[in-house]
Amino acid sequence: MLSEFDLIAEYFHRPRPVRATLGIGDDCALLTPVAGMQTAISSDMLVEGRHFFAGADAQRLGHKSLAVNLSDLAAMGAKPVAFTLALALPEANRDWLAGFSRGLFALADAHGCELVGGDTTKGPLNICITIFGELAPGEALRRDAARPGDDIWISGTLGDARLALAGYLQEPGPGAQLSLGSDGFGPADLDAAGERLHAPTPRVALGRLLAQRRLAHAAIDISDGLVGDIGHILKRSKVGATLDVDALPAGPVLARCAQPWRRAYTAAGGDDYELCFTAPAARRDAVLAAGAASGTQVTRVGRIEAAAGLRLVDAQGAPLDLQLQGFDHFGT
Repeated sequence: MLSEFDLIAEYFHRPRPVRATLGIGDDCALLTPVAGMQTAISSDMLVEGRHFFAGADAQRLGHKSLAVNLSDLAAMGAKPVAFTLALALPEANRDWLAGFSRGLFALADAHGCELVGGDTTKGPLNICITIFGELAPGEALRRDAARPGDDIWISGTLGDARLALAGYLQEPGPGAQLSLGSDGFGPADLDAAGERLHAPTPRVALGRLLAQRRLAHAAIDISDGLVGDIGHILKRSKVGATLDVDALPAGPVLARCAQPWRRAYTAAGGDDYELCFTAPAARRDAVLAAGAASGTQVTRVGRIEAAAGLRLVDAQGAPLDLQLQGFDHFGT
């Protein structure tokens, strides 16, 4: 049987810290900040039955646990440095731990972000990561900095994660079609959409370029659905916006669904972990160049306005009466 310290040593301890002055093995890790840089810190918790299904693939779960935190750094334009992991486990299962740590460290290594500490305990499966990044003063992409006249941009595509969830739950509409492999869908389509739900891509490179080149004013990562998340920017910046719902870039599987589902899932689907950011209209070419340099599709989908509120329109600019809202952990 694995003890707590055996578990850490076998699956989460790495030989030598790179950025940490002192890594795993003491009461605290020691990080030495780079002179003149600010530290960005974020925490996210994933709970079995709330954020992922019981029995979820361990390797994918290791990836997603870190990806959602890296996405927060991306939204601020910060460079990843290190993270801590707090892990509650119902049992110390070697196969699960091997898969989880493999997925976790593959993504961590890809972003030069090292595990420097944390905690383990026995209990219902619960994963909490705190991540540390760095950026120069004045670079941070804050939620309170959007300005009237800014364009609204989206990275990547939206909606396939929500479509995959609908498929797993066999919800009426395209979810049932996807689950049953009917109406032109097959098993590969559910797998493709499921990749967006289980293994999101944090847009760290794009976020860094937007911050370093001073291209964007405000940004947020899309975790709870675009209409809800952009609402945080509007509230903090004391502005409003018009959003072209038909311009929202649908994921390749969702793009084959009927328009009402495309609109609902791109605008309010959740679990996309793409960036929504605002930038001056005069910087459109520079934003497109940053997208190309980071290998990330970027799409202009609306504008920031002085008048409060979020206005949803179609491709012709006609108002849409859509009853959409973002996900709320404590909502009904």
